[in-house]
Amino acid sequence: MDELKTMRTFVKVVDEGSFAGAARALNVANSVVTRAVAELEESLKSRLLNRTTRALSLTDVGTQYLERVRSILEDIDDANNQASEATGMVRGQLRVAAPQEFLTASLARLVPRFAQRHPGLNIQLLLSSPEAAVPDDAADVTVLVHNPDPLDGNFVARLLAHAEVVLCATPEYLRQHAPIAKPEDLLQHTILVPESAFERKVWLFHSDGRDGTPETATLQPQRSAITSHNASVLIAAARGHFGIAGALSLNVADDLQAGTLQRVLPAWAAASYRVYAAVPSRNHLPRRTRAFIEFLVEQYGGEARDPWLDGKVR
Repeated sequence: MDELKTMRTFVKVVDEGSFAGAARALNVANSVVTRAVAELEESLKSRLLNRTTRALSLTDVGTQYLERVRSILEDIDDANNQASEATGMVRGQLRVAAPQEFLTASLARLVPRFAQRHPGLNIQLLLSSPEAAVPDDAADVTVLVHNPDPLDGNFVARLLAHAEVVLCATPEYLRQHAPIAKPEDLLQHTILVPESAFERKVWLFHSDGRDGTPETATLQPQRSAITSHNASVLIAAARGHFGIAGALSLNVADDLQAGTLQRVLPAWAAASYRVYAAVPSRNHLPRRTRAFIEFLVEQYGGEARDPWLDGKVR
């Protein structure tokens, strides 16, 4: 029995939730997977999985064994990958977590370029909480989209870019409604912003002013007839000429470029978020992790500016 192979097969069965799923993922026959797990249980003299016609579940012994086996296999993979660094190759599995909106609007477009550079990699994209302020434990690299408050935690984060909150609406909406020259004019309009924006007692706007003298303006938050926690839903409503969306630049960059949405009050800044690549604090990062972070810095600029508004990220 190839013990390492059976360990990997057992982990794959758990991850896929079935023997058939593991067989598809490993590109082998179902019987090969079934036999490997049976041999493993026989060698351990313990049942690892409860089998029913509908589902699999771990036994108590299986739960404890899975935790130790995952750690062992990860250590082996890290050792192999570290040894391969001497050849300049980047290989192994890279797990990247990001909030869904960032993942779909930006990161998923860039990852294929990185995969083409490093064909020895297997890249898994994971969804993280949009409010996350610490790295995901299941990921090698986590993209954090954070408000201006300093990050706090025992981890390492590298700045990738800033993402500004922009106000935008369709040309049709703007033609049919009152002109907007200053923040106070927004009170006459339908404003589409995520529910989290209403946690603030006032909305604060900044401008350099026409003569270079800084100006500020405040507005009392007002809900529209459509609200949502999901920014994509509100942007879609804005595309439907319903109102003015307040959205991160990365989520509307394509619309602004195409002219389907136009910026409102471009001289006024509403808010700015910082985008980081975060990793757990470790003495040694695999080459694949370091290479991916450098790739993100290359693509996004690694500076306190908004590459989506600059047109430098597509």
